[in-house]
Amino acid sequence: MNVIVFLAPGFEEVEALTVVDYLRRVKPITVEMVSVGDSLMVAGSHQIEVKADKHIDELDNLDGYAAVVIPGGMPGAANLRDDARVVKIVNDMNAAGKLVAAICAGPIVLAKAGIIAGKKVTSYPGFEADLPQAIYQTDAVIRDGNLITSRGPGKAVDFALELVTVLVGAQEAETLRKNILYDK
Repeated sequence: MNVIVFLAPGFEEVEALTVVDYLRRVKPITVEMVSVGDSLMVAGSHQIEVKADKHIDELDNLDGYAAVVIPGGMPGAANLRDDARVVKIVNDMNAAGKLVAAICAGPIVLAKAGIIAGKKVTSYPGFEADLPQAIYQTDAVIRDGNLITSRGPGKAVDFALELVTVLVGAQEAETLRKNILYDK
């Protein structure tokens, strides 16, 4: 079960890497960090450089992917929103009924893709105006059908656990929660 986590220059490191780390702890999930920049090395919003597993131009067939994750961070989320390849992949994954997830400023990508109209979503405070067609909520993590959104870096663990729940089940998510010593 393959999951795409996009990395654009200026991504929020906590949101991207928490998801990557925690999902990689759960079998049969495989996570691919996918760069949309000029190289596989991508600098986050706090200048932490991460080497992606592949470049977006190497994604030629989405059939083998179960989910796509959009981290926040600025200008990372804006860079993802403004990349037509990312928007197309988000649209294609959504049209196929696959999991589409975004955290912090990341839901602006979902708005650009036109997939949040009438859907419950959340984001980092201050991005509400960028999501006018959505039903805006302030819960830590919101799931509406195949869409999952979350508020920000402090909610990255909750976001990752919800992804695990949807991808492989509540029992696996509970096992992960216990293994990482996370108390709700």
